[in-house]
Parts: sequence; structure tokens; C-alpha cells
Amino acid sequence: MRRMGIGVDVHRLVAERRLILGGVQIPHSHGLEGHSDADVLLHAVCDALLGAAALGDIGQHFPDSDERWRDADSMELLRATAALVAAAGWQVDNVDATVVAERPKLAPYREAMRENIAAAVRIEADQVSVKATTTEGLGLCGRGEGIAAMAVCGISSKK
Repeated sequence: MRRMGIGVDVHRLVAERRLILGGVQIPHSHGLEGHSDADVLLHAVCDALLGAAALGDIGQHFPDSDERWRDADSMELLRATAALVAAAGWQVDNVDATVVAERPKLAPYREAMRENIAAAVRIEADQVSVKATTTEGLGLCGRGEGIAAMAVCGISSKK
């Protein structure tokens, strides 16, 4: 049996925070605001995986009301999510993700992001796609107020 899942996340850009996307720290004047490290890309991947396996969402498993997750490394959240999916009898087949941001340009960091995601969910990097786009100046991402990410994943039964 095969299933698909989709995940979406958006965080506001603020001063005096590190910008982390796909587990990669990216030089930028602003970072993403959030309870954890606010890595929108990894959060979208987590939600896609959890959705595909019908295991709820990232907020259920790592609620921002729980101090254990304050400033959490989202790579740890993704590894924990992958373990939940595996324990439910699923294997990850692929991940396809898009980051929406006017700045910074993400092309120099995409391969590292792919490798991080692949390692966390225990697949090969060629099973992970990370793309970046802009909104041509439109909306909160276009105005530089935030960054969004969307992810789709495929999983299949281990049985």
C-alpha cells in the first residue's frame, strides 16, 4: 500500500534569530520566529510524513506549549517523526519540498538540505527534492515578512 502526505508551514522573519532551513544555518540579517528553531522546511516535511501515515501533525507530537521543544533542533524533530512513521509500519519513498522566500537565495544550500532530510528519514538524497521560489514581491513572503515551505511525501507499507 502507498500513501501520500502534504505539509505546509510559515514563520515570520525577525531580527536577532538564526535562519535555519533544511537543517542548514544560512547567513541572513533575520531568522524565523518560533518556539523551536522554526525551520519551516523541516516542519513541512514532518507534517507531510505524519499526514501520510495518519499520525496527526507536528503540533500534536511536539507542541509549542511544551518547554521540552523550546529552541529544539528541527533535525531532531524530523528524526523523531521518521521513527514514528517507521514504527507504524511505513517506509519513506520520497520527499518533494518547496521553500517560498524572496531572500536569501537558497540555491547554494539546496544540496546540503537534501542530504540532511535524506539522512533524517533514512533514504537516499536522490529521493529528496528541495526547490526554492519567490512570490514576485506578493504577499508576506514577497514583502520579506516571512518564509513558507510546502512538502509532499510518499510512503509505502513495509509489509
